[in-house]
Amino acid sequence: MKILMLGWELPPHNSGGLGVACYQMSRALADCGVDIDFVVPYSAEHPNIDFMNVHAATHLEASKDGFGAYDDLGTSDKQAHDCGLGGMRAVQRRYNCFVKEFVKQNPPDAIHAHDWLTMEAGIIAKQQCNAPLIVHVHATEFDRSGENEGNPLVHEIEQQGLLMADRIIAVSHITKDIIVKNYHIPPEKIEVVYNAIDLDELPPHEYDQGTYQYLEDLKKEGYIIVGALTRLTVQKGLTYLIRAVAQAIKQHQKIALLLSGSGEQRDELVALAAHLGISDKVVFTGFVRGRQWRDAYHLIDVFVMSSVSEPFGLTALEAAHHDTALLISRQSGVGEVLHDILRFDYWDTNKLARQIVMLARSPALLEILKEDVKTEYAQLSWHDAAEHCLKLYKQAQSKGGGA
Repeated sequence: MKILMLGWELPPHNSGGLGVACYQMSRALADCGVDIDFVVPYSAEHPNIDFMNVHAATHLEASKDGFGAYDDLGTSDKQAHDCGLGGMRAVQRRYNCFVKEFVKQNPPDAIHAHDWLTMEAGIIAKQQCNAPLIVHVHATEFDRSGENEGNPLVHEIEQQGLLMADRIIAVSHITKDIIVKNYHIPPEKIEVVYNAIDLDELPPHEYDQGTYQYLEDLKKEGYIIVGALTRLTVQKGLTYLIRAVAQAIKQHQKIALLLSGSGEQRDELVALAAHLGISDKVVFTGFVRGRQWRDAYHLIDVFVMSSVSEPFGLTALEAAHHDTALLISRQSGVGEVLHDILRFDYWDTNKLARQIVMLARSPALLEILKEDVKTEYAQLSWHDAAEHCLKLYKQAQSKGGGA
């Protein structure tokens, strides 16, 4: 089976979990014998990808932390201006034109489009080659905007893409419910396919205590390290996390917070930590990859996902693999597959603070949570997810989805 995969990023040129999920899903599909053409909006080398064909829709160079997969529509990219493209919408138009011409010469059996950034291209490809369109929703604009209304143009694109899709894949039941409620899509059109973790991509790692020396020194003094590896955006609920940590520190002094990631909310979060008087116990690392990324997970004792709306949350699985206890907001989809965790509503800073203090004061409970969640995350499989997708492709074909 030949699949046209439409995505906005792939490792190592990704800004978040979207690229990781696309990479892992595609690799698992290739292992099932699927022939994949994957289109990205930038030009770059992907040295670890030999299982599919990666096509560049433009000559723009990918930045080290991705190619604006989460940029606002109002922002402009310097490279795009240099190439006469303008901002995000101009890049999308160029992407759409490339896809339209590509399918003329390379008609697929099915089209698999990831998130709003590629939904328009998916519709164009469907109209051009009459193949069924599968839209994969990793996040909606309702998720990305957190407690805000979001961008109306993105809502419009999502509505059109979801209506035109022959089948829809949601990464959790939380996401499926959002699609049904806010976009009025029939629930039988939507299939939930959970993300997973590939342990082959996380080989044994020799932790370097010198990477985060300040926090290591605090651990030697008996501190517990709370942390998150995430984008610093309103969706992730990090203001609530910092406020909860500040409350926890009032009850138990030996708590510190590590925040690894980049995003438009960074300066606001730094200022909030200063305002709450905990700047000496909050460390911002910026965007990390490779050894620094693995070392951050190894350092953390308690991983917190405080998202206002998190369709899934791959980082929770990565944290579990690195011997970390998990505190997950009830608004996060990963809580549908992990149960040996502590839950809280993202806005309930009092409860989150109590949970952090409880783990800081109970090393035994901390170890129990670390061990038990390992058994759960290891049962998730990208192979199972790929088999599920393959079944959907065939169902869409047999029903004449592209007709």
